[in-house]
Amino acid sequence: MYLLFILLFPLLIGSALLIFKPKNAFAISLAASLIELAATAFVLQEASLSPVSFSAPWVAEAGLSFSLYVDGISGVLIGLCALLVPFIVATTANTDRANNAQFQGLMLAMQTALMGAFLAKDAFLFYFFFEASLLPIYFLAAIYGGENKNAITFKFFVYTLFGSLFFLIALVFVYLQTPGEFHSADMDVLYQTAKGLSADQQGYLFAAFFLAFAIKMPVFPFHTWQPDTYTVAPAQGTMLLSGIMLKMGTYGVIRLVLPMFPVGVATWGLTASVLSVIGVIYGSIIAIQQKDAKRLLAYSSFAHVGLMSAGILSGSIEGIQGALYQMLSHGINIVGLFFVIEIIERRTKSREIAQLGGITQFSYPLTVTFVILSLGSVALPLTNGFIGEFLLLKSVFDQNLTLGIIAGITIILGAVYTLRLIQKSMFGNVSRITSDFADLTGAEKAVLIPLSALVILGGIFPSTVLGFSEPAVQQLIQWFK
Repeated sequence: MYLLFILLFPLLIGSALLIFKPKNAFAISLAASLIELAATAFVLQEASLSPVSFSAPWVAEAGLSFSLYVDGISGVLIGLCALLVPFIVATTANTDRANNAQFQGLMLAMQTALMGAFLAKDAFLFYFFFEASLLPIYFLAAIYGGENKNAITFKFFVYTLFGSLFFLIALVFVYLQTPGEFHSADMDVLYQTAKGLSADQQGYLFAAFFLAFAIKMPVFPFHTWQPDTYTVAPAQGTMLLSGIMLKMGTYGVIRLVLPMFPVGVATWGLTASVLSVIGVIYGSIIAIQQKDAKRLLAYSSFAHVGLMSAGILSGSIEGIQGALYQMLSHGINIVGLFFVIEIIERRTKSREIAQLGGITQFSYPLTVTFVILSLGSVALPLTNGFIGEFLLLKSVFDQNLTLGIIAGITIILGAVYTLRLIQKSMFGNVSRITSDFADLTGAEKAVLIPLSALVILGGIFPSTVLGFSEPAVQQLIQWFK
């Protein structure tokens, strides 16, 4: 029942906000997200001892069940979701969206869709939440986004829906191969069934599944929706997209693709890894050229997820462990970085890097937290980003030496565009639009300081997360092998 609570509680409160539109929507939303965090922490404590599950009939005649499951893999993702949403809600404090009941309600509804995808053990239930997550983020971006929001958001919606169609068709095919009169969509049954398919069938199914997840992450060349959507969406929508939603794609590859299609991965995994690493380099080079700080971070996120994808496709314990840790670290870092840019835009009405400068003279706390979050993003040792990136690069090196060397270039390129952003915005001469820059408020410090602390703690104490996820990863590798 605890799993049912952490799944439905945000939707319940979010629906109440949408229907009744209370004037204190911010307080309600923040309190609900903190309760969700506490409940999720309790579930993770239980899952650290043994997997936690819940199951009830859904469409019994078709062999479908409302099955929820938390182990060391899904636990990292629901923990990330529960951790970040309170921070994302808190970033609206003292803005015109703080007590906008519709805005707050859509964010909580989005949390339920994200939690559902990470909790689902029935593959069709996963597909349902995978698709359901599009609706809240679509309305957040289409209603509260920036210039050309309707066209850009519609492209994002159609693009991801198109990819998911291939996923659905492939999933139905595997489902129909399962034994029994009514078949089954339980992931363990699908694992066993898919492994028995021919090499050609596994190859086609791998392509169909990976296409849907590659668009969601995104991976080169399926990324064209991402920079525009991240830039035009409201800051909180971008945080949800980059901090949590893209992890649905990487999680899908870990939870479904690897154990279901080991022959398909062996045949086409290196090709997919090459595309992923191309995305790492391409995204980094484009990020260096950006003039808009928010767009720079969008390409940075694209580059980071490419390395996660390549590490996962190596099929190694290091690759999967590194991807899980990097998903957690990237979520923390990118939410903090997007909030820094949001703070700068609130005060200066601009995100143009060339127009900024000298902010450190007015807000030392903003500079310090920005630097810490950035160093985590570029994987400096003793920050959270270093652990995942090291494991991911090792896994890619072990898979293919040349590919590993190319992927390693991302460390240099990442440092170039990140340090350039810090230097141009925080240091140098004060510009016309930063001459009266106000220091951080208490609410802004309440978001940035804890996130910065998590960057450091994650770099010093990685074993807490890695030890939690390792048994589940080892079990998954058994399916893959």
